[in-house]
This record gives sequence, C-alpha cells and structure tokens, in this order.
Amino acid sequence: MSIPVEIVESELNEEYIRPASGPGGQHVNRTANSVRLSFNFMSSHALNENTKLRLSATSSANINGDEIVIVAKEYRSLQANREAARKRLFALLETASKEPRKRKPTKATKASKERRLAKKAQHSTIKAMRGKVKSEE
Repeated sequence: MSIPVEIVESELNEEYIRPASGPGGQHVNRTANSVRLSFNFMSSHALNENTKLRLSATSSANINGDEIVIVAKEYRSLQANREAARKRLFALLETASKEPRKRKPTKATKASKERRLAKKAQHSTIKAMRGKVKSEE
C-alpha cells in the first residue's frame, strides 16, 4: 500500500459498525465487523493547501464538507475491512495529491477545417431539398 503523505494515526477516526454484508450467516449479524473510517482533511497538517482545495472541489460520495467518510463492509473480517477502508482513503488522497495536467491549446488543422466546411455544405443541400415542391403548370 503506497501512502502519498504521512497521516498521523490520531487524525483518523475509526468506528466499527454492524452488520457487514456477505456470507457468514448469523455470525455477521451479531458482530461489528464493518468499518466507518473518517478523516478531516481540512485540519490535517499532512496535506498541502492545493490538495485540500482539490479534495473540497471534488464531488464524491465519500466527501462530506471537510471530512472524508469511507464505509467498508465487503469482507467478513474486521481486519480485512479496515485494510480496505484505508486503501480506499489513501487512493483518494493519492489521486488528489497529483497536480492535474495543464491543457495545451491547439489550432485546428487545415484538413479538419476543410472537412467541417464540406460537411456543412452537404448538410445545407440536404436541408434545401426539404422545402416545398414547386408544381409546374
């Protein structure tokens, strides 16, 4: 698991909830093996300001205001769900920590302009034929 930044364990808030889905019969309904992991990224000292801005601008189901909330309940074991939640959190942080590539503006080529104009002329003739038919008497 690659961690993009060093997050202090005290900044993570883990809750164990139940039930986790999946096989396991009565046992899954009786044990708290789902994990709800929350991380307040705005108050974290491990993230830089640009990463915080990118996270706050992200429209993700995991982000509620200044907090990232991840619920992992796909495994029967508590440890596997903890690891899954942390992997998803670190993947989200790693994605947000990467600087987006700048777009380089380009011009349309001469051939593409000619194709566009040819298609436009063809469309114009098709539309011109849709008019009323003049009857010759």
